[in-house]
Amino acid sequence: MPAQPKDIPVPDRSGTLAVVTGANSGIGFETARRLARAGAEVVLAVRNAAKGAEAVDRIRREHPDAAVSAEPLDLADLGSVSAFARLLLDRDRPLDLLVNNAGIMAVPTRHTTADGFELQFGTNHLGHFALTGRLLPLLVRGRSPRVVTVSSLAHFIGRLDFGDLQAERSYGAWRAYGASKLANLLFAKELQRRSDRGGWGLLSAAAHPGSTVTNLQHAGPNLGTGREGGGMSALVMSLPGAAQQPEQGALPTLYAATGPDAAGGGYYGPDGVFGTTGGPAPARASRRAQDEGTAARLWDVSEQLTGVRYDHPAPAERP
Repeated sequence: MPAQPKDIPVPDRSGTLAVVTGANSGIGFETARRLARAGAEVVLAVRNAAKGAEAVDRIRREHPDAAVSAEPLDLADLGSVSAFARLLLDRDRPLDLLVNNAGIMAVPTRHTTADGFELQFGTNHLGHFALTGRLLPLLVRGRSPRVVTVSSLAHFIGRLDFGDLQAERSYGAWRAYGASKLANLLFAKELQRRSDRGGWGLLSAAAHPGSTVTNLQHAGPNLGTGREGGGMSALVMSLPGAAQQPEQGALPTLYAATGPDAAGGGYYGPDGVFGTTGGPAPARASRRAQDEGTAARLWDVSEQLTGVRYDHPAPAERP
């Protein structure tokens, strides 16, 4: 008999504002759906407007009173990141939760973002780094604000070559993905350290979904190939017991985002064998992901590449 799916309670989020990137499908959608069900106002930050509108409709069909909306955000374009942040800054609402979820995986050949960055590093890390920095003035005004950044088990194979961060000399699909997910985890931990030093009042945590069936296994591996079917990762995840559905894959993210015991600088993932399936629990991070020197260097380089600096004081008082 297969194990029964696990679940966690999501505390009441009434009166809070959350932004979830990549929220039109998969883990991002399930995260947004659960937050909306708990009473949060949720902005679905999505690249495809039609898919965003469809996701909003799906949530409202289940929860007619849900306060959900979709806004355009392409993390592979720093101009789009800036425009999205400006939209929220103009609304001048304190932001209580930012979930850096969107990503692209295992692109078979090297592609670049609108700004010339290697696509996976540019989207998964630099786009979210810039977004978080631009939204920081709203986050520091939030009610017990949190930033959750979604990493991956693939961070274990990740290495950062600061002499070739854009993989111009040597590119490998999974090597580049692993590097971007290592960068996500280094960023989440360094953000907590800088918040602590600067008095920003943020809780920054990371999560990974283990082996979860999403569009991630199709979109990236098929980019530029003309194929539509799944690649090797999709085949592996189709094996019985090898993967879980997004409803459960989203639980570590939801725990990091709302759990009363989630820790700043913490990392959460499934508690099953090898961290692939199960309920949320503290996850193991690689030694490279815990290197504070590497994290500080990545931060400085990310500021230089994106032009986004985190020079924001803490607010005088919080709501």
